[in-house]
Amino acid sequence: MPNYRRFIVKPSLPEKLKPLSEIAYNLWWVWHPDAINLLRRMDPDLWDRYNHTPTKVLGSISQEKLRELEYDDGFLTHMEHVAQQLREYMAEGTWFDEFAVESWSKKNHVAYFSFEFGLDECLQIYSGGLGVLAGDHLKSASDLGIPVVGVGLAYTHGYFMQYLNRDGWQLEQLPENDFYLLPLKRAKKADGSLIKVEVPFPGRKVTAMVWRAQVGRVPLYLLDTNIAENSPEDRAVTSQLYGGDIEMRIKQEILLGVGGARALEALGLDVSVHHMNEGHAAFASVERILQTMRKYGFSYPEAKEAIMTSTVFTTHTPVPAGNDRFERWLLERYVAPVLENSGVNFSEIMALGRENPADEKELFCMTVLALRLSAASNGVSELHGRVSRKMWRNVWPGVPTESVPILSVTNGVHVRSWISEEMRNLFDRYLGEAWIGKPGEDATWKRIAKIPDSELWRTHERRRERLVEFTRKRLVQQLKRKGGAESEIVEAQNALNPEALTIGFARRFATYKRGSLLLTDEERLAKLLNDKDRPVQIIFAGAAHPRDLEGKNIIKQIIHVSAKEQFRRKIVFLEGYDIDVARHLVQGCDIWLSNPRRPMEASGTSGMKASANGALNLSVLDGWWAEGYSPEVGWAVGAGEEYEDQAIQDSVESRAIYDILERDAIPLFYDKGQDGLPRGWVGKMKASLTKLNAQFNTNRMLREYTERYYLPLGLRWQNYVEANPSVIKSLAAWRRVVEANWKNVRVLEVTADNSSATLKVGDKKLVSAVLSMDGLKPADVVVECYYGQMDNVGDIKDGETAVMEFEGVTGEDKCKFTGAIPCDNAGLFGFAVRVLPSHEHLVHKWLPGLISWG
Repeated sequence: MPNYRRFIVKPSLPEKLKPLSEIAYNLWWVWHPDAINLLRRMDPDLWDRYNHTPTKVLGSISQEKLRELEYDDGFLTHMEHVAQQLREYMAEGTWFDEFAVESWSKKNHVAYFSFEFGLDECLQIYSGGLGVLAGDHLKSASDLGIPVVGVGLAYTHGYFMQYLNRDGWQLEQLPENDFYLLPLKRAKKADGSLIKVEVPFPGRKVTAMVWRAQVGRVPLYLLDTNIAENSPEDRAVTSQLYGGDIEMRIKQEILLGVGGARALEALGLDVSVHHMNEGHAAFASVERILQTMRKYGFSYPEAKEAIMTSTVFTTHTPVPAGNDRFERWLLERYVAPVLENSGVNFSEIMALGRENPADEKELFCMTVLALRLSAASNGVSELHGRVSRKMWRNVWPGVPTESVPILSVTNGVHVRSWISEEMRNLFDRYLGEAWIGKPGEDATWKRIAKIPDSELWRTHERRRERLVEFTRKRLVQQLKRKGGAESEIVEAQNALNPEALTIGFARRFATYKRGSLLLTDEERLAKLLNDKDRPVQIIFAGAAHPRDLEGKNIIKQIIHVSAKEQFRRKIVFLEGYDIDVARHLVQGCDIWLSNPRRPMEASGTSGMKASANGALNLSVLDGWWAEGYSPEVGWAVGAGEEYEDQAIQDSVESRAIYDILERDAIPLFYDKGQDGLPRGWVGKMKASLTKLNAQFNTNRMLREYTERYYLPLGLRWQNYVEANPSVIKSLAAWRRVVEANWKNVRVLEVTADNSSATLKVGDKKLVSAVLSMDGLKPADVVVECYYGQMDNVGDIKDGETAVMEFEGVTGEDKCKFTGAIPCDNAGLFGFAVRVLPSHEHLVHKWLPGLISWG
């Protein structure tokens, strides 16, 4: 092969147009329509051809066109206005400046690790909801001024682009990301040299270059192994998102976690908090332990204690099979090189990834590793938090399920990225700047009531018309690619009705999401769609994983049904689902349909995006909708039932959807007054906008993460690791003593006064307990009465605790504790005494395996 010598060519912009580069290389433009309009204005044809990628447009636009723009006063004025907006945004004060002004060190950062980031369709390093959430996370962190830095991988081929053959079968093609033409720059040190990191692999080191994407105020660093220093095998590590076999998965996760942590170190960034978005990045905690050992001279137990105090883990997967697990030989093959010469034993890391550390046959689980090395863990909705506590309770044996330390922070969406420009203008007029600066406050959205019904409805109608126009254009493109007949193309140009009630269903086509549930009764569906006075139409979009044959068959079923005469032009499927397609759908649909099998939808954010645009949700009470639903804002399928028989569930819930459409939704949509306004429908739109936008946005979500986790955990790192490491040393030493002696902790005797008497509301039940705890002091433990009402199988439901006080030492060095249970309600109650470790510097009292009951 020839020895090609490389060089880089950058766009040549006239001096007057230099601000275009400043704007194009900051993804701030993604959520600012005026900036998008400016970048499109450079060359609308190139803008569409290059998938809305401004840096590609700048690299391809003709010098003649640039000279034309250079002397276009209107364009220059527009450009200067947008550039000034960007500069003001970057310089202005933020919420975080005020919130943490006295406590947070300006140099410290929160590192946010994610396997994928969905920022815009131009940067194809995402597959679906997990990545889009990560993208929205960074955008809101930027808006709020939270010092977050993103860490991910730069995939040469992204995920995949879907297309369908004539029979409706999904096929995939891999896009190619040329990072030199994307809004990315190579990360550099202060002296201008390029940042590269080495990651130990079996028998070799793999080098990764680091790219930087600027997301408003927030940098996103992406590791890329497709460079000349690596072998072809290692260059392929960052080839494709979710591609390859199980060994490729662990390679990518080592690169993300270990390589990502090393990149932050090479950049010279002080990071006080790690936040792992799913378990893919859990190896970052292992690398952080090693870095902490080197930097602070800590032992392994001390370093582990240090990083645990400032790590956040968000789990997204509500089924055990969706969490990455590795056999010991594979884990040792890739983790042992990372641990080499560190003094850390591989078996200790292996044990951290098992629910039962002593079970040599158990596979290593990335989620378990993340849970064990995090001070704070959360699900992404209240229901998902409950599901996660149940799913991972074995990590904390003996702890009641409701007390398992996995809480919840319900997801949100970055509203400004998802609403239409028309809706944005409406908000500007009637909500003022509050919807931008304070989108997480109820008072902001109560102003929705001020919007005239006619104005809101006309705005929404224009978006539906644009969705129909967009859909027709995409259908024509799909047919031309397949060699469709002229008659088919003409039919596609007339598909859908811009005035008909439009239902949207767009998401990943995993089987549990039941993409074809609405097609269960074709006869009943045909009557709904073909009503001349009250027409209905459905737009489907979404892709199945390349290896998910069931998901692909669901898509094929939809295509075949849509081809039947009674459904032609009324049911359509849009191929190539990406952020751009999703944006058009959520902005133009009237009803957003979601029908997962409860409780398998961890959160789901597509319905939040739709509601932000005024669409109404019709959904199973799963994920976020279990919190968001109330009768005035949308419709619920069922009442939160969970089924063992899936066939019965499909039958019951498909009929429920038809009933809601026939009896409620469709009549409400078409119930119009003499002025042509469906005021009942508009009232529901306003209620949805008012209630849901305040809660389900990433501004609220980021403030919650910051207030509950980032700030308190970051301060622990600053105060205990950086400023006073003796605290961590003493905490680690205390833990060693407690773990070594916990086997001696036993509740020998529990007594209660009036044990057989019936008490009255307002009374107190006095309880005493005698403990044996050789090797530990009373101050090392907390003794609690765990009490509550009994259910019909003899368990306590919604248990509460009453702390018992140390009374003194009895005979033979036994310790006595006493307490009282308040009798606040009537009913059958039960209680038990439990012992937990206690230390003033513990983040929480739930240490795996350390609980004793009596």
